[in-house]
Amino acid sequence: MTARNLQDRVAIVTGAGGGFGEGIARLFAERGAKVVVADLRLEAAQGVAAAIRAAGGDAIAVLADVTQNASVGAMVAAAVAQYGRLDILVNNAGTTHKNRPMLEVDEATFDRVYQTNVKSIYLGAVHAVPQFRKQAAAGQSKGKGVIINIASTAGVRPRPGLSWYNGSKGAAINLTKGMAVELAPEGIRVCAVNPVMGATGLIQDFLPGEDSEETRAKIVATIPLGRLSTALDIAKATAFLASDEAEFITGVALEVDGGRCI
Repeated sequence: MTARNLQDRVAIVTGAGGGFGEGIARLFAERGAKVVVADLRLEAAQGVAAAIRAAGGDAIAVLADVTQNASVGAMVAAAVAQYGRLDILVNNAGTTHKNRPMLEVDEATFDRVYQTNVKSIYLGAVHAVPQFRKQAAAGQSKGKGVIINIASTAGVRPRPGLSWYNGSKGAAINLTKGMAVELAPEGIRVCAVNPVMGATGLIQDFLPGEDSEETRAKIVATIPLGRLSTALDIAKATAFLASDEAEFITGVALEVDGGRCI
């Protein structure tokens, strides 16, 4: 049974105030994890954490800007201060540019996409990996630590009009594999999840043109199983990779895409 396969693990989920991150945070809590709901929108994070506690789970909300070193450091410190350790970091926070020709994306938007989608993975490692090492040295860990990066099918099967976003997710996938190999001797696992497009707050930017039933239908037509992804789809895959059931899995980029990448 996997119902409580994250029992008493301490997990940070970034971008957990909504969308995929909220789904991951809620499922982790249902499966027994103590969850740090981190988001740039503190009210949204507080709402998710409150809902988790109301359902009988354990969660706190933390204001976090994943593009800023000090903020990511404070996020990890908050997890340790509240729960005494950190077992799982889910780098879910992400952003994109509007679907448009690549030269119409301005430099500031390009920088924001790469800071949010790529630099955040670096900063997460800078602060989480030393904590994992400290716990392992003290014999405190339930496992040696896990990092899950929420990447995208865009890093494998790029869609037109999203060139710079595609590249940022390709970087996330490559970083996952490089980190996994480097950290494997210490027992720290690093994996990625590649969702296909889902009905999150970013969908209007991903879609070519206006968000309409017709436009969504064109996207769904490229997904063999015939629908967009849901937050629960992504949460289930993330929970599996974060659990001991995946203890011999590292460096994978698991496509949760209804067959889109075939």
